[in-house]
Amino acid sequence: MPEKRSEAVISIAGLSLRFGGLEALHRVDLEIRSGEILAVIGPNGAGKTCLLNCINGFYHPYKGQILYRNKDLTRLSPHKIAELGIARTFQNIELFSGLSVLDNLMAARHVHMKHGALLGCLFFGPARREEISHREDVEEIIDLLEMNAIRKKVVASLPYGQRKRVDLARALCMDPSVLLLDEPMAGMNVEEKEDMARFILDIFELKKIPVVLIEHDMDVVMDISHRIAVLDFGTKIAEGLPSEIKNNERVLKAYLGEE
Repeated sequence: MPEKRSEAVISIAGLSLRFGGLEALHRVDLEIRSGEILAVIGPNGAGKTCLLNCINGFYHPYKGQILYRNKDLTRLSPHKIAELGIARTFQNIELFSGLSVLDNLMAARHVHMKHGALLGCLFFGPARREEISHREDVEEIIDLLEMNAIRKKVVASLPYGQRKRVDLARALCMDPSVLLLDEPMAGMNVEEKEDMARFILDIFELKKIPVVLIEHDMDVVMDISHRIAVLDFGTKIAEGLPSEIKNNERVLKAYLGEE
């Protein structure tokens, strides 16, 4: 647990998102700080994924501001935000299912590749050296997430839990400075969840990057997060340490309902 308040890497102020007459996010204020795992929780439809979609440019809010190290992300496109070092996984796995695991991970390195398609096709000189360097980075991630047995398999042939791991590995291959995880344990069995929780903690300890975790398993959230923000109907209703959130009456009502 961080002993003192860390600096804000991403600052979100007054964020509001609307789809026609539906307001998915309402004046959300939140900081993503260095040196912590921040969990964002809430009932289905609370706006958790919408929040991540705004951070990485899939959605553009109609009000509010998102600052990453004092750079305004609010109107940037997703690929520009990815180039800044913000990577994410997806609630619905978005992999190249017809490609191998290794090819999916190499595709994530494109944001760091300097040489064009022509030199890449020739695989000669600087382009070859660059390819080898990126391949070494990918191999480190494969080792970290214990994926050697599936590295050459086609993604479509993998069971769901392993695809989730590949999704996490692809985000890591972008060499991010902030990692956004959208329900990385959804649909997993107990053993797979334990493995994923261990991998998230390993990533946090080894890479020293802030992690934002959306997750419904409260045991996992309470075990691995340093701070928790709670959304309900697009509004932030609570924020604090796991011990504080666990006993917050408003949070309990949002999840369990009132008698």
